[in-house]
Amino acid sequence: MTVPPATSPDHVFDLTGRRALVTGASSGLGRRMALVLAHAGAQVAVTARRVERLEELAAEHPSIEAFPADLGSADDRVALVAAVEERFGGLDVLVNNAGIADPKPIEKETLEDFATMLEINLVSAWHLSKLAGAGMVERGSGSIVNIASIIATVAATPVKQTGYPAAKGGLVALTRELAVQWSRKGVRVNAICPGWFETEMTSDLVGTEKGDDFIESNTPLQRAGLVQEIDGPLLLLASDAGSFMTGAVVMVDGGWTAR
Repeated sequence: MTVPPATSPDHVFDLTGRRALVTGASSGLGRRMALVLAHAGAQVAVTARRVERLEELAAEHPSIEAFPADLGSADDRVALVAAVEERFGGLDVLVNNAGIADPKPIEKETLEDFATMLEINLVSAWHLSKLAGAGMVERGSGSIVNIASIIATVAATPVKQTGYPAAKGGLVALTRELAVQWSRKGVRVNAICPGWFETEMTSDLVGTEKGDDFIESNTPLQRAGLVQEIDGPLLLLASDAGSFMTGAVVMVDGGWTAR
């Protein structure tokens, strides 16, 4: 494995010439991450089911291209990676961000609900990592960044749910295992665990009086995160700045899990 040479602070986060795929990019953190990677110099493929939103995002930066797909479909995942690799000539960065949540107590969850949570939040990340990772291993370099959650490490209750924390916990375990399996093949695999951020997925809680009181009273920094506060951790793990990091699980949660 080649060790990157010493470089300037201005250059170490540079992604010029890198090719990236960001899933779940039609809103929230995924949308922000796609723009951040593009502004850092990467050629960025974005995917989600909402075609219009992807096209709007692609129109914001010339280095972003839309590749709509349903990540709940194995066939779509295979076709997605094949299309992006054909268009870009390969992939250097994969950000597994796509996810869904549907909070409810286990008494109201169905087996189908649980299976759907695992499929979108965990199985799709495993499958895309396998598909994109094959080319990375062949080239001897690459970075996979899995977007997990604080709910991977602590209970979700009082926001009761089981499928989401089970899937995100599995994603953290998958991150560590792939990091070790591919450690001598030039591919780094890390995870980011966001805390409460104001996004479309959290709109029922963040921004409401009750929700904000709950977040402020349980977060040492006493607020929800801002989408731009994911920029630094993402660039660290995607770029050469994080060249000695693999298997890491980075908490971006305002101190939630430090309590």
